[in-house]
Amino acid sequence: MICSIKEEKPIVGITMGDPAGVGPEIIAKALSTEMVCETTKPIVIGNAAIFERTIANLGLELKVNAVQDPKEAKFNPGIIDVFEATQISADSIQPGVIQRLGGQAAFDCISKSIELALAKKIDAVATAPIQKEAIKAAGVQFVGHTEMYEKLTAAEYALTVFTVRNLRVFFLTRHLSLRDACDQVKEAKVFEFLVQLHKELGKLGMKNPKIAVAALNPHGGDGGLFGNEDRQEVLPAIEKAREIGMDVLGPVPADSVFHLGLQGKYDAILSLYHDQGHIATKTLDFERTISITLGLPFIRTSVDHGTAFDIAGKGIASSVSMEEAIILAARYNIMQKNNM
Repeated sequence: MICSIKEEKPIVGITMGDPAGVGPEIIAKALSTEMVCETTKPIVIGNAAIFERTIANLGLELKVNAVQDPKEAKFNPGIIDVFEATQISADSIQPGVIQRLGGQAAFDCISKSIELALAKKIDAVATAPIQKEAIKAAGVQFVGHTEMYEKLTAAEYALTVFTVRNLRVFFLTRHLSLRDACDQVKEAKVFEFLVQLHKELGKLGMKNPKIAVAALNPHGGDGGLFGNEDRQEVLPAIEKAREIGMDVLGPVPADSVFHLGLQGKYDAILSLYHDQGHIATKTLDFERTISITLGLPFIRTSVDHGTAFDIAGKGIASSVSMEEAIILAARYNIMQKNNM
């Protein structure tokens, strides 16, 4: 493997995720690929012993360089630089099992990634999957990754966007029941989100992005035949956004809006609830659908899958999503820097 290291490449901190899951495995595999090496300066935020065990189990020709500061990283092919963020022994973690220690280790890595990014010691963050039950067992009072990064960085807001091929799909609501998510679809919330979405796309160089809002109900409610939310809550928010100069369309029926977005008709789509956009993007390309968090003081990306405890430690997990997440963290960091 030939890798040309260039000084301008972003330093991407990669959190280990739950060490009992596939996180360490997909990270090790990703960091042995040429494309990741060519586009980023990757440093793992995790535990050296876990990665030494993982590399041995996978039979990869990699060595671990444990560091206490990103300045000590080598960024050389054949070496995984690991910032020691959590003090655990490899023997204390059983692959494929929900453990409090695994949840604590995952949270330690997330906390350290935030510390390093805010201190400008790394440029962006790519996260491996965590296990919510393990996180809860560790006493962490957050539902998921995005909530952790939003609160621990004191960000005004954090927007989740899925990107795959020509699609950028934002989410008005995330981890809520469908009933609760529908209750969140209110004019003020939709308008506020559109303003934030527009602002974040501007930071990426899209000065007048075309945004489509997916309808909540079938056919956009068909004039109230199938619900009134679209005409009473969503449409007024769209009209208000247009009044301040934003190029917003909708509500566009959800059974066509994602296809149209894929064809390049929109720069971004606002999905009103979790599964509406997740199903569309993951069906298109599960492994290359990447989650990006905008609104933080730095770019954070993530794989679109979970810890896969059923195959953890077996060496068969695909690293494609992890590779994409690392590369996109670097790419979006550069996009933001070029438009500051």
